[in-house]
Amino acid sequence: MKTVFDDDVDPGLVDRSLAGSAAGAVWLDVPRPTYPALDAPITCDLVVVGGGYAGLWTALHAARRDPGRSVVLLEANRIGWAASGRNGGFVEASITHGAQNGRTRWPEEFDTLTAMGLENLDGMQAEIAELGLDVEWQRSGMLLVATEPHQVPWLQSSAEEGDGKFLDQAELRGEIDSPTYRAGLFEPDTCAIVHPAKLAFELARACVDAGVRIFEHSNARSLDTNGGSVRIEAADTVVTARQAVLATNVYTSLLRRNRLYTVPVYDYVVATEPLTDAQMDRVGWRNHQGIGDAANQFHYYRRTMDNRIVWGGYDAIYNFGGKVDSAYEDRDESYRRLAEHFFLTFPQLDDVRFSHRWAGPIDTNTRFCAHWGLAREGRVAYVNGFTGLGVGAARFAADVCLDLLAGTPTARTELEMVRRKPLPFPPEPLASIGIQATRWSLDRADHSAGRRNLLLRTLDSLGLGFDS
Repeated sequence: MKTVFDDDVDPGLVDRSLAGSAAGAVWLDVPRPTYPALDAPITCDLVVVGGGYAGLWTALHAARRDPGRSVVLLEANRIGWAASGRNGGFVEASITHGAQNGRTRWPEEFDTLTAMGLENLDGMQAEIAELGLDVEWQRSGMLLVATEPHQVPWLQSSAEEGDGKFLDQAELRGEIDSPTYRAGLFEPDTCAIVHPAKLAFELARACVDAGVRIFEHSNARSLDTNGGSVRIEAADTVVTARQAVLATNVYTSLLRRNRLYTVPVYDYVVATEPLTDAQMDRVGWRNHQGIGDAANQFHYYRRTMDNRIVWGGYDAIYNFGGKVDSAYEDRDESYRRLAEHFFLTFPQLDDVRFSHRWAGPIDTNTRFCAHWGLAREGRVAYVNGFTGLGVGAARFAADVCLDLLAGTPTARTELEMVRRKPLPFPPEPLASIGIQATRWSLDRADHSAGRRNLLLRTLDSLGLGFDS
């Protein structure tokens, strides 16, 4: 069975649209701060490894909770260089990678998890305003669209469960006009959009204002806890601390025990040149909702403040061996597929060209949302596994890490979601075989009116199914 995205697009149109695009995230075309490299031994109360959202929120909240605590943050490259500067800028309330994933995995906790996620989003909005962070924050809501007939009942069912307002085809196309749209589900309060790189840069500024010392180009290579303190070798010198938080996302953990819990899956994105008002009028897109479609292999897209459309998703590529390698970002096939799907969605924008194309690895685990832990007699906390939905969840994750280090139970640390870890991935070649078979099966489900084959049904029964 064909889907709407199997239709043909003029190859010449795709060629022209991508011809002038630059390799690199559009978000990084703004002034960015610089911080020194670590060049001498240093001692502190808390060292945070990783300068992405999770690390930045951890450092900021540690300093705000206890202004007398000395905090050091180490970044191997530059602030905003990795996922924090390459994502779509969707700040979702969900800390479980969507309602269905959370409802399936933690049915008894789901209402609590939902409330905590919304509280986290509200708190993030309030804190950004309090600190005066210029991140282009817009509490614009999330619009999920059905592009195939079998997806319409899914959205109707979600609306009946209270997950949003159902929009029929006429209502949806009155909001944004695409010939691929059949119905929609709008959640007005559960999503904001931001400029993702500015969020990273502004969080770093707030950290410094709170007394945090940030060091870039300071790759943490090893961790040792002999002698009662945490010693991290970084940039040819040493940081000695009472406690540490590891927030290295998709990159190799300093704790060997963590290395089979996540795998890198590459996501691809393109961004258009700024659209004119006349071009935007062709699709009638007047608001700034985040948008995603309801397929297993889904697209996500949004408008920027200067009227670009950032368009990503669909391909999620795992490379044998689970390595993170910048060579994987140069994948013409994925960029061409994104362009084709853009013009199938918005054929009235056939004169639009793409200015940027980029990719990056997402840290994926078998439950598709963050997991936590303590190590080294409670002196080291860690979090990873956001699976592409960490812009908002990273703030919640940071508070969990600090709660764990404090050693006093909280409502967050008592969650089953926090106390239990996902199943690890098997070693190669089993990991690659399983991931590729699952990806193929998800594609087949999209082409079979959503029907899941034996492999997907088996994964569902084991709590490993992807359905968010």
